[in-house]
Amino acid sequence: MNTPKPSRGDRSPLFVASVYLVASCVWIASTDRLLRSISPDPDFLLYANIAKGFLFVFITTGILFVLVRRLKRTKRDLEKTVSVRTEALAASEAQYRLLFDSNPLPMWVFERPSLRFLAVNDAAVHHYGYSREEFLRMTILDIQPPEEVAPVLELVSRPATGQLDMQLGKHHKKDGSIIEVEISSHSLNFRGMEAELILAHDISSRRRGEIRLLQSQERFAKAFRSSPLGITISSEEDGRYLDANPAFLKMLGYERDEILGRTAAEIKLWADIEQRRAMIEQLKAQQRSKPMRVRFRARSGQYLLVEVAAERIQLDDEPCILAIIHDITEAKQLELQLLQAQKMEAVGRLAAGVAHDFNNMLGVIIGYGDIARERIGSDNPAQKYLAEIKTAADRAVSLTRQLLAFSRQQVLEPRTLNLNSVVHHASRMLLPMIGKDISLVFRPSEPIGSVHADLSQIEQVLMNLLINARDAMPKGGRIVIETSNVELDASYEQDHHPVTPGRYVLLSFTDNGTGMDEATLAQAFEPFFTTKEPGKGTGLGLSTVYGIVRQSGGYIWATSEPGRGTTFKIYLPSFEQPAERIEPAKADYTPPAATETVLVVEDEPALRNLTVDVLKSSGYHVLAADTAAHTLDLARAYDSNIDILLTDVVMPDLPGPDLVSEMKKIRPDVKVLYMSGYSRDAMLEQGFLEDDSTLLVKPFSTRALLNKMRSVLESPAG
Repeated sequence: MNTPKPSRGDRSPLFVASVYLVASCVWIASTDRLLRSISPDPDFLLYANIAKGFLFVFITTGILFVLVRRLKRTKRDLEKTVSVRTEALAASEAQYRLLFDSNPLPMWVFERPSLRFLAVNDAAVHHYGYSREEFLRMTILDIQPPEEVAPVLELVSRPATGQLDMQLGKHHKKDGSIIEVEISSHSLNFRGMEAELILAHDISSRRRGEIRLLQSQERFAKAFRSSPLGITISSEEDGRYLDANPAFLKMLGYERDEILGRTAAEIKLWADIEQRRAMIEQLKAQQRSKPMRVRFRARSGQYLLVEVAAERIQLDDEPCILAIIHDITEAKQLELQLLQAQKMEAVGRLAAGVAHDFNNMLGVIIGYGDIARERIGSDNPAQKYLAEIKTAADRAVSLTRQLLAFSRQQVLEPRTLNLNSVVHHASRMLLPMIGKDISLVFRPSEPIGSVHADLSQIEQVLMNLLINARDAMPKGGRIVIETSNVELDASYEQDHHPVTPGRYVLLSFTDNGTGMDEATLAQAFEPFFTTKEPGKGTGLGLSTVYGIVRQSGGYIWATSEPGRGTTFKIYLPSFEQPAERIEPAKADYTPPAATETVLVVEDEPALRNLTVDVLKSSGYHVLAADTAAHTLDLARAYDSNIDILLTDVVMPDLPGPDLVSEMKKIRPDVKVLYMSGYSRDAMLEQGFLEDDSTLLVKPFSTRALLNKMRSVLESPAG
């Protein structure tokens, strides 16, 4: 509402009266002089003054009339102005009350000199926990923590300047809790008192949120920097890198400034860029992608197999990709090596089972063949056929031994050997096996550590590798054999599972033949795998090498490239003992006729009958049993001496060692000779044999059986 304002022509009644009084005095004085100058006659002057008086009264009355009207109009205007201003003041007061009382933020008015509260709104009562009456009995210092009192007093002591800048402070509520507040104030006159209007905004939650945000950002930054996995942030649209952590840079061999600001396409990171597009499409559909296995190209040009997990994020309103990259190149290689080792182990167990059963049948064939050749004359035409049977059986024995070698269950006679001496000793056998177009170079390292292995088996390894190299060089070439002392550490173990770190002797065998591709190399040690034409190879050469090396406690690794040849590296544990001298093999010993009693235990009927026949023909008195129970019954029932127990290690009803234990209770002085198609080491490892046990390996010849029997019988009693 607008207040009426006086016009420019309006004058106050007092001013008009003053002007009129002065004008009247001047008029009276001037007219008296004028009348006297006209006529000095008293009567004339009397009548003239009377007339002048009437005129003065008339004029004065008119002026008073005008002044009264003006006064009335001024009164009405003043009353109207007072009314308008009163209404405006009431409206302003109502608005102030509305803003003050209904404001959701705490507000109060306090007197500056005394600091006591003069008024508080409902929000202050609710938020601080004090009643209105309690507030009005308090001063503003009563809600200040001790450390805030001095700053508040200093601030209030300053002269009032109207509105003050926003201040940060702390208040305590009635329940004792401390809150952080943002305060704005304004000086005012409150009911005649110098006062200050305060608005307090509780920012405790916001501050806690800000602190949590800062802590979260700090945690993310620390996790980002220290994570062993690669982490990147890139724009969604073009894959431009905005940030990358040290692990990612180290993984790919880049410096930070070589990555930031560049796109994945520019640095040719993805081997297949379409995989990135597929990841982006997946992210758009469900915000995060399933881990993807892809290939990344490192700065060196090497390709890494990585697992990428990504999620969409917003940075400055720009859609970005947060990606976590795990380099699984080495893990995948180890996984493949483990799978290969497990596959080889499974095939080995299968091969060992087949070889064991086959050995029993071969033992029967060889044994009866030997008996037949001894009993017919040397000029008998059947000798030719028996010789062929013997040759075929020996070849079958060789195959089963290779299978057992692969499965690491063949019989070994380990000795402390010098590999340089072994290679020199075997060279007389190896050289005739290669043509004149192939050169054999030996580069021994001196001094060389000793190894603990079977001489004949190491020679078998050399022969098999030589034959493999010869067949890979149909047009001639070069074979290099090298030895050296090596130390395999933990880093080598990580790349070559399951190597045990330590000192080894390395036997390296290299040819410059046709080489192998990755697929062929992966199957090189598998039994019956061969790249040769049918009839040209059994596929057991390298598998036999693998089995001998592993059974000897060593490791073998092969590297090859098509057209660049192949290298086999064999690591055998190094021993401190001096190597034994390699002596020529001694001729077989033919035992004399026997008279002792033998108890033969064998569940395979044909092999049991053969063994009985061979022993009887040599003069032994033989008892035979097919089960452990039958054996113990015979031991109890037989009324004479039993000199030796010849038993299979693995029996269907009771293991051989347990049978021997029961037998010793009945016949304490009986000597024991075990038979098995498995190696002594395998039997010891599985707990079937004791260290001092004597083992006859199947298949055996009649001479081997008789020699071993005599050796046990003539040994001192245990």
